[in-house]
Amino acid sequence: MIFLWVVIGYLVVLMSISIWKSFKVKSQEDFMVAGRKVSTARLVGTLLCTWMGSGSLLAGAGLAANVGFSELWMAAGAWVGIIIVFFLAGKVRRIAEFTVPDILELRYNKWARILGTMVIVIAYTTIVGYQFRAGGFVLDLVAGVPEWQGVLLTAGFIVLFTAFAGMMSIVSVDIINGAVISLAVVIAVPIVFFSIGGAEHLTATLPASHFTVFGDNSFFWAMGIFLPTFFLLLGESNMYQKFFSAKSEKAAKSAVAWWVIGTIIVETALASLAIFAFSHFNALPTVSEFFLSSADSERIILHTARYSTEVGMPVWAGLLLLAASVAIITSTGNSFLLTPSTNLTRDIYQRFINPNAAGQKIIFMQRIMVVLLGLMAYLLLTQFTTILAMALTAYTMVGAGLTPALLAAFVWKRVTVYGGVASIATGMSITLIITIVNAIMVSQLGYQLLSEQYIILPAASASILVLVVVSLLTPHDPQSKWGRFYTKDASLEKAIEEVK
Repeated sequence: MIFLWVVIGYLVVLMSISIWKSFKVKSQEDFMVAGRKVSTARLVGTLLCTWMGSGSLLAGAGLAANVGFSELWMAAGAWVGIIIVFFLAGKVRRIAEFTVPDILELRYNKWARILGTMVIVIAYTTIVGYQFRAGGFVLDLVAGVPEWQGVLLTAGFIVLFTAFAGMMSIVSVDIINGAVISLAVVIAVPIVFFSIGGAEHLTATLPASHFTVFGDNSFFWAMGIFLPTFFLLLGESNMYQKFFSAKSEKAAKSAVAWWVIGTIIVETALASLAIFAFSHFNALPTVSEFFLSSADSERIILHTARYSTEVGMPVWAGLLLLAASVAIITSTGNSFLLTPSTNLTRDIYQRFINPNAAGQKIIFMQRIMVVLLGLMAYLLLTQFTTILAMALTAYTMVGAGLTPALLAAFVWKRVTVYGGVASIATGMSITLIITIVNAIMVSQLGYQLLSEQYIILPAASASILVLVVVSLLTPHDPQSKWGRFYTKDASLEKAIEEVK
């Protein structure tokens, strides 16, 4: 019962903060980008919490349990991506828009905005969907709540939390969530390692492949899990929206430096904890078959938190790990629900339907979008068997559909409007087509055309190829299209021109 009360208590604290912050939301800028006043510390917390979602807690942990430390190829995609993002963070904050589709229209045209919005809505509602499922796992584990009811309760909480105060509530609670997540996993790993018998127990209960670079797989397999997270991170709209929220360019860049350190530590710790716990539970005769399937192994961290004393952790450490799990699920769900609701409100409603809408009307419209997208996320989660499959599909949608054109806007002056739009359309279309064909083939034939982890290869390759070829075959864009992306300081440049 104490585990249930910890979950309820933690959620009450989070919701109370969101309700309190809702009274401070006075403008569109407050709701969407927290008034552009977010400090470095709060930005680090919210970036870490947003990235460390159920993709890490469940999908990544489940993969680590089954293949060992080679799972870190999946995590490393994000690490490398964050390092690259360090050099973009200042530029993104300098542009000071609200959304990624804002950037796409600024550099390309309105069709890039519309297509970019479609990519984000499809991918991010999929990601929100598996946060709902993760919440169902938690409530089933701690209170015996049927999973489908737990999913609905989680969905209700995430939708309400996000609708109250948007970005203001998210950045306020994520400094707490980030601290809880980091503390819980860093404490749990050494306790479990030594309690189960250390390296001697691990080597006796796990295959040798669990401790090799590629496991039983190939470099091709490693790239299949590295590239989706790498391309997703580079085009991650939550990240860009939070850069827009930073109080300055310096705060945005500093936050990224700390973010990569925190992400490497926490993701490595989660993978290690999953492997250590798996070696213990799977060696017990009574549960030796429980974690062998992909769907069951995804719950290994949650199982460890709930039955902490079985792996040598004191109850308080198990409760802290459970609170961290709740923090991971809710913080990611909130952020990935806010972003597409912002896109639909600003990039479709405000841009094309009601350009004169402002203030409370925009906030009201975005709250409606939060509810509708929450419903869409619930419907999407029924289309996948595992969280890993949902994660890789969503990552590929963003990575192939959005990232090439978005990065080109910042790093390649020669990219053209036609090249950018064609790239987005190509990446999105190929991902959707293969995913739909997979679903049909599984239902009719029992196997897939291409595993989710490999869809990124044809989709991203085609997207990049189309971007380059179409751009080179079409006329250069005028400086009015790309100039703002390469100006270090617009006001300084203007002053220099006046002196001349």
